[in-house]
This record gives sequence, structure tokens and C-alpha cells, in this order.
Amino acid sequence: MEHIVIIGNGISGVTAARHIRKLSDKQITLISAESDYFFSRTALMYVYMGHMTFEHTQPYEHWFWKKNNITLKKGYVKSVDVNSKTLHFSNGDLMTYDKLIIATGSKPNKFGWPGQDLKGVMGMYHKQDLESLENYAPDNKVCKRAVIVGGGLIGIELAEMLHSRNIPVSFLVRESSFWNGVLPEGESAMINRHIRNHHIDLRLRSSLKAIKADRNGKVKSVIIEETGEEIFCDLVGLTAGVSPNIDFIKGSGIETHRGVKVNRFLETNIPDIYAIGDCAEQREAIGLRRPVEAVWYTGRLMGETVAHTICGHPKPYQPGHWFNSAKFFDIEYQTYGWVFANPGEHEAHFHWKHEDDTICITMSYDKLSRKFLGINTFGIRMRHEVFDQWLTENRDVDYVIQNLNEANFDPEFYTRFEKDILHAYHSQQQIESL
Repeated sequence: MEHIVIIGNGISGVTAARHIRKLSDKQITLISAESDYFFSRTALMYVYMGHMTFEHTQPYEHWFWKKNNITLKKGYVKSVDVNSKTLHFSNGDLMTYDKLIIATGSKPNKFGWPGQDLKGVMGMYHKQDLESLENYAPDNKVCKRAVIVGGGLIGIELAEMLHSRNIPVSFLVRESSFWNGVLPEGESAMINRHIRNHHIDLRLRSSLKAIKADRNGKVKSVIIEETGEEIFCDLVGLTAGVSPNIDFIKGSGIETHRGVKVNRFLETNIPDIYAIGDCAEQREAIGLRRPVEAVWYTGRLMGETVAHTICGHPKPYQPGHWFNSAKFFDIEYQTYGWVFANPGEHEAHFHWKHEDDTICITMSYDKLSRKFLGINTFGIRMRHEVFDQWLTENRDVDYVIQNLNEANFDPEFYTRFEKDILHAYHSQQQIESL
């Protein structure tokens, strides 16, 4: 019986295992060094904040794996021998495979900062990071102050987590405004204010120079590059992005660049070896998408796609229109299509913000054809399927604005803003036509 081995039990690897089982009776082994069972990584913050237990993050009961004849192995793969199709584990174990799926996800970036490996310095990505956080920041008596380095989505999640336990936070962001490489100026500025309104010490244009240790080898303080200021703290969160977790395959013959290079069928340069999820890098561009995407839903889709190929029904990876969602403290964020921080020569933005400074939208469109390109929404819930359809139908921006109420799915009795948005849009168009 053909043996399919999957390294990584995150959303990509587990989805691949589930769909291979649906399509075949192949032998399946799922390997992880992080946890015994699959869990929802995005829910880790809510465990720390007391909204759920770690067990609540596991979508499947423990009996699910045996019932579906999926073997689980806890272990760290040290290297891959592609010639003998053998995995070498750190404890000396060996395992052979017929087909191999690499689904090892991401790891937090480190840039060689002095002190980056001290006790009390961590990322916020793995289950072990949550355990470290509980150890070093159980409350504001043990942790008098935390410093977060890096202004992305993981950074603001960690700030919210620590804030929930009344731990003072200094947030170092090297850019001039929070996440301004992704968010247009008006949105980024609004989020700056929202972070500070939650009593977070947001330090823009501030980079980490070094982390200093106390006499026990634990973090004592950080030094800011631009000013030389020393901030005393008990915990440092490194959240300056993530990168594919692929060190263990270096030198194996599997082609890598930033991630594991794959074609549209998620095949590597080595026969019978595939890569999916955060660690996969597309050889050829798929529209405007980045070659590596650390996004939950694309990992799931890759898992479904590779299962079909492995089971004899080759299927190209087709992620469709870009979308994503996140949360900035209590402001929900959604994006559909493309809204770049700095619009191109032929692109225009329409931006509307409510007076309470927590609700806004930005819509992107082509100046000449008026084709709708994408939308960012903050504080207004919008339906993914509606925008996906409008993007597929190449609707123009005027149609989208006129029919915005069709996309809204805020709960009953929530305030609706479509009339205000439409009025502001018409006002902008009149000004531009003068």
C-alpha cells in the first residue's frame, strides 16, 4: 500500500490528510514536533485571554485520527534523503515514504539581534510560544512591562493579549505608521490612534538594536536603534514577520529559495515530493499574489488541491481573488481584491471614515475604466461571496457603491452607513470633475 507521509500537522497538512483519506485507502502518516493533535493556530491568543482552553482549539476529537486510519507521529524531522525516500528524525528514528508532503509552516523572523535568544524572548506563532508567555507574563506583577518588536498582525495580537492582563506594553514599529506597507495612509493613521487609545506605548520609527540580559540570562531591557534609549522590560515579543520553516531540507536536493519551490500542482523539483501552505513558494506568479502566502485559507486550499493530485486526479492550485481578515483590538478588518497602500498610476482610492474614528472603508478602482479593484473595510462586516462575485464580474466602482448594502452582514440593529458612504462618494466625484 502506498505510504503518504506529511510533515506538519497544521491546517495545510491536516487538510491534505483528510482529503487523501476521502479519496483513497492509502497509508497516511502525519508528523509534528509541535503538538500531539491539530489545533487552530489563530485561536492561541484567545486561550491566553481566557476566552477558551487549549482543548477548545482542537477541531477533532482524539479518536478521529484512529477512526480515519491516519497515523500520528510526534517527532522532529532532521533531514530528508530523497534518494532512499527516508526521513531522519532528531532522536535517530527513520521513516520511509512513497510520497512526501512538506507542510511545515512558518517560523518567526530573527535578524541577528544581540540577545534574541535570551530567556523571556519569544515569537507568538507556536504552542510553545503560548506556554512561554504564560511562564514569563502570567500577570503584571511578574511582568512589569513587555516590549513588542514588529508592527504586523501578530504584533498587534500580542499587544491585545498582554493588554488583557493589564501588562504595560511598548510597541516598536520601524515604519512611520503602523502597517503602512499594506494599509493606505488614512487607515494606518486611524489604527495608530486606536492602538494608543488602548494605552499601548506605540513607538513609530523605532527599531530594535539589542536585547540586554540580567545576571540570570533573562531579558532585562531593550535598546532602541535610533535614539539609544533603554526600555526596561521582563518580556520581548519578536513579531517582525515570519518566514518558511524549511531549514531541515537544506542540502537535500529539494529546490528552495525563500520557501520550497513548487509548480501550480504543488510539485517540487523532486518526483513524489510536494510542498503546501506557508512553506511553499510558487515558481510562477498567480496574478498579483505573493509567491509565499502565510494565510490560513490558502493553506487549506493547497491541502485539498494536493490530495487530488496524489490520488491520481491532477488539479492545479487556483486561489481565486485575494481576501483576508484580521482584528485590531476591537476593530474588525476585511479586505477583498487589491487595495494597495500606494495606488499605481492608473488606480484611484475612495476613502470614507466615520466621525467616531473606528469605522472606515477604502475602495480601489481603475481611473480610466472605473473597474472595481478591491475594498478594505474597518468596523463594517461585509460578505465575502458578494465581493468575490463582483470581482469576477468585473463590476465598476459606481455599481459597487450603489449596491453596497447587498454586501453588508452586520447583525440586526447595527447602524448602517451605506447612505453616508454614497453621499461622500458623490461629493468626491463632483470635486474631481471640477
